[in-house]
Amino acid sequence: MLLTRASEYALLSLDVLRNTDTPLGAEQLANELSIPKSFLAKILQSLARHNIIDSKKGSRGGFILTKDLKDISVNSVIFAAEGKTPAVFDCATYSNSCPKGAIGTCAISPFLINFQTKIDNFLDGLMLSDIL
Repeated sequence: MLLTRASEYALLSLDVLRNTDTPLGAEQLANELSIPKSFLAKILQSLARHNIIDSKKGSRGGFILTKDLKDISVNSVIFAAEGKTPAVFDCATYSNSCPKGAIGTCAISPFLINFQTKIDNFLDGLMLSDIL
C-alpha cells in the first residue's frame, strides 16, 4: 500500500503550493495538475486538518502552505492523505490485517516488523525539502 494516488496528489499539490504566496483553490490546483477536483478537495481538506496546509475561507480563499518544507515529513503527508500509516505489507504489525491473526508467532513476523520500522523511520526523517 505504500503510496497510492492520494499520496501522489498530496505531494504534487504541496509542490505547487510551495511556489505561491496566495491561497489556491481546489479547482485551480486540480486544473493545474490535471487531477479530479472532488478527489483533490478531500485530500487538501485532510492536509489542512493535519496542519500541513492552511485553509482560508472567502472569495480570496483557498489552500496555502504555512510551514517550511524542512518541517514537514513525507510520512506525515502520506498519513494525512491515506488516513493511516503507510504499510509495506498487508500484515504489518499495526495494520491489524494479519490473515491468520498470528502477528508475533508468524515465522516471518520479526522480519516484517523490522522492515516496516526501517521504512517508518526513513519516511519520518525524509522531509519535503529533501524531495521538492
